[in-house]
Amino acid sequence: MKKRILYSMLIAASTMVSFASCDSFLEENPRDQITEEQAYKNSTLIYLNTVASLYTQVGGSSGGAGLQGTDRGIYDLNTFTTDEAMVPTRGGDWYDGGLWQNLFHHAWGTKNDLLKGSWDYLYKVIAQTNASLDKLNSILKEDPNNKVIPPYIAEVRAFRAMYYYYLLDMFARVPIVTSSKVELKDVEQSERSAVFNFVKKELEETVEQLSDAHSNLSGEYYGRMTKPVAYLLLAKIALNSEIYADDNWTDGTKIDGKTIKFTVDGEEKNAWEATIAYCDKITALGYKLEPKFASNFSTTNENSVENIFTIPMDRNLYKNEFYYLIRSRHYSHAKAYGQGGWNGASATKEAIDAFGYNTAAQDPRFDLTYYAGKIEGPAGIIKLDDGTELEYLPSEIALDLTKKPAEKTAGARMKKYELDAAATNDGKLQNNDIVIFRYADVLLMKSEAKVRNGGNGNAELNEVRGRAGASQDMVATLDNLLNERLREFAWEGLRRQDLVRFGKFTRAYTDRPQLENESNGFTTVFPIHEDVLSLNTKLTQNFGY
Repeated sequence: MKKRILYSMLIAASTMVSFASCDSFLEENPRDQITEEQAYKNSTLIYLNTVASLYTQVGGSSGGAGLQGTDRGIYDLNTFTTDEAMVPTRGGDWYDGGLWQNLFHHAWGTKNDLLKGSWDYLYKVIAQTNASLDKLNSILKEDPNNKVIPPYIAEVRAFRAMYYYYLLDMFARVPIVTSSKVELKDVEQSERSAVFNFVKKELEETVEQLSDAHSNLSGEYYGRMTKPVAYLLLAKIALNSEIYADDNWTDGTKIDGKTIKFTVDGEEKNAWEATIAYCDKITALGYKLEPKFASNFSTTNENSVENIFTIPMDRNLYKNEFYYLIRSRHYSHAKAYGQGGWNGASATKEAIDAFGYNTAAQDPRFDLTYYAGKIEGPAGIIKLDDGTELEYLPSEIALDLTKKPAEKTAGARMKKYELDAAATNDGKLQNNDIVIFRYADVLLMKSEAKVRNGGNGNAELNEVRGRAGASQDMVATLDNLLNERLREFAWEGLRRQDLVRFGKFTRAYTDRPQLENESNGFTTVFPIHEDVLSLNTKLTQNFGY
């Protein structure tokens, strides 16, 4: 069943009428392969060509594509700009014109390729959802009694809202485009609060029309936008609403979450109360923590009772790729399994300190999250080319390791996903589904919302810690919750948003000097790439750039 649903989507994607290409911002470039009449002649083809085809875009097979899995896109911007991980320069490796150092130093500039790739990818998918919605609405107009189409419309609107959620979080002031018929000259920029209200409204209006299904499980709704996914997004925007409703994030002030209003089940709630309510709705749909932390990232993790939204992976059927293990592990580590290794991404000192690395109080999740010390492979301890044993040295990490004794071996490496020894394409095509959202986040969001609202979040915090085998007597303070989120969600692409929400993204965790006339907090939002601004002169640059 796991294979069947997404395989149908891939077939649809290869035969459908191609709706839009994003060679330039929101520019449509139709490439018809079959006639429109053939593409929509029955309900099955309507579903495949307006709904299922969209899900083939969630993962990626090249740099900049997909919500996660590949490199030089959304995940990298949300990970390697934080205190969680870095891609250190190792002699002739990983300098790339200063790219990775500049990300870590918050000196990415307005011509960074990762910014352009992420923006283009997000709007490419939005363009496709708009074309789908235009078609679905036209079908419904011709047949108002059609009972099949309204749920599809709700699903696609919620799916589009998820993509605007990423734009809201990363770029703030972005155009809201809701139809494929809008011409580029008519595209206008919206302030961040307007984008926040749009995402909120779209999710609120569609969530109750979605299926209750757990979309991470094999079946009809595998990999799709369902009610629990939409509730999680609503919880996310409520928890981050102080940030998202703020149209000037550089003035050192922000809106109080207790004054931001949500309506949940007809009852008015503040942002923190709404977060708790949405988290409770997810719990009521049957999610719980997996007994074993590592089960969420195993090669059979489509059976997880915790994962809420994932990118389906199958080494034989899907084109979605996963680079993160490859990018992190040493060449010899990879060679022991007949796979690729790029010897790059590593945990920062701040991250290993948060885990209590090499102390009596080391968190049990450290060994499940990182490779450290000597590494055993299929044939025993892995050897380097010179015959010495491979040993990762977490404490020796630095942003530039060139000519240092541990140049090639410094840093704790990614271990979180189970290594699929049967993975193909150098290890990129694996069977582990890529985790976007999971229930542990629901519990920690609820704990945080309780604390921010003046309550006690100890129970939820310690439920997460208890599953991991950590002590269950921690007090839920904001500082403790931020550190706990690093321990629980390392390598999951959440860190930048967390640091921004906690007011820590501008702190000096790097040695980058203050730039002349640098605006306070401006790097909490990424700039709009200069190429995008040149395409549409109605758009203006974000503050501080």
